[in-house]
Amino acid sequence: MAQIKLTLLFDGGCPLCQREVYFLRSRDSLNCIAFVDIDSPSYKPDLFSGISYREAMGRIHAITSTGEVLKDVRVFQEAYRLVGLGWVYAPTAWPILGPIFDQLYEIWSRWRFRLTRRPSLDQLCQIRELAEKDD
Repeated sequence: MAQIKLTLLFDGGCPLCQREVYFLRSRDSLNCIAFVDIDSPSYKPDLFSGISYREAMGRIHAITSTGEVLKDVRVFQEAYRLVGLGWVYAPTAWPILGPIFDQLYEIWSRWRFRLTRRPSLDQLCQIRELAEKDD
């Protein structure tokens, strides 16, 4: 059985996120990345370092096997490293380019709902809260 080295929390309702996960899964020949759909009604923050639905939907998170929580571009750096494509994200860690990529991710995280034609983060959280009350 493979040892999970990274648990990647992703938005299963986001078509771009789904494509990224599909790609990473196809490259993860060692099965060292676990993928957790935070958009699923079964997502429980307590099982994933207490990362709330709102936090996880607002920006990408991952948890290493040592319990370290990664966010934003750092998640992609580690995921791509684990599937043997670390060179793809290597420039995002360079001293001059790193902060630029971090800012670009910040912009992306604010606009991704609109760009993917999904409800806003606030609307998704309200929908989630209503669904949890009905359970």
